[in-house]
Amino acid sequence: MKAFWTALCAAAMFGLSFMSAQAEEKTITIGTMSWEDLTPITGITKKVLEDSGYTVKVLPFSEWGIAYAALTKGDVQILASQIDYAAHDYWDKNKSRLEKISPVSHGLYQAIAVPNYVTIDSLDQLNDNADKFGGKIVGIEAGSGLMRDAANAVKQYDLKLQLIEGSTAAMTAALKSAIDRKEWVAVAIWEPSWMMQKYPVKFLKDPKAVFPPPQGYYWIGKKGFSADNPHAREVIASVYVPLADITAINAEVKDGKTMDQAVKDWTDAHAELLKRWESIKGE
Repeated sequence: MKAFWTALCAAAMFGLSFMSAQAEEKTITIGTMSWEDLTPITGITKKVLEDSGYTVKVLPFSEWGIAYAALTKGDVQILASQIDYAAHDYWDKNKSRLEKISPVSHGLYQAIAVPNYVTIDSLDQLNDNADKFGGKIVGIEAGSGLMRDAANAVKQYDLKLQLIEGSTAAMTAALKSAIDRKEWVAVAIWEPSWMMQKYPVKFLKDPKAVFPPPQGYYWIGKKGFSADNPHAREVIASVYVPLADITAINAEVKDGKTMDQAVKDWTDAHAELLKRWESIKGE
């Protein structure tokens, strides 16, 4: 009998060791949007997970719909998203199959902005100055949350200016060109963005509160992720990246660094903080 229990205990210990080894080798696939706010968040979280013994793969997406479909199917296990406003429709549609893991940043604000030298301060002043703006608001990619809200602002304020769909690159070029010439321009833009740091611009006041208030970023996962990965969940929940740091990382990218190098420089500079995040004991 004693030999039996000894063998049983040995088998149990082997099983626990095997499961522990399996946990250490587990691969986590992160989905991300290829945007300047979400890419640093993803890169920093990837580093923390890797330091904690995980193999991490990153799968980038260009549209929320595709990203959320991949998450609900399990093609990716976690995704950072602004679920309160920017991607709320996708979250609301799929939330029965998803779970909120933890907040990871806060402060995203997107609206219509003008250069600081422009002598208006509010959206309800645009119509009286439509000609000075060339009768247009320069937008970004169609289908983005910002463009949806900007279109709603045009409607709610009964603006005479046309919202122009295009690309972030085209909007940035239009903004730079106007500032170089001290011309009036209105653009759809967001914070955190290197543009808000580089160019002297201001958001127009929104007395009708058409644009959402500053938004939070959350790690979300396929339902069951936290239960299946309790240690990874605790590591992920430890990570928090201030909005100003996201902006600073992207400013470095704009100045010539690769995103990978800018993220590495940030994690190197915050090595002690990362150690604190990583000091989560396994179950």
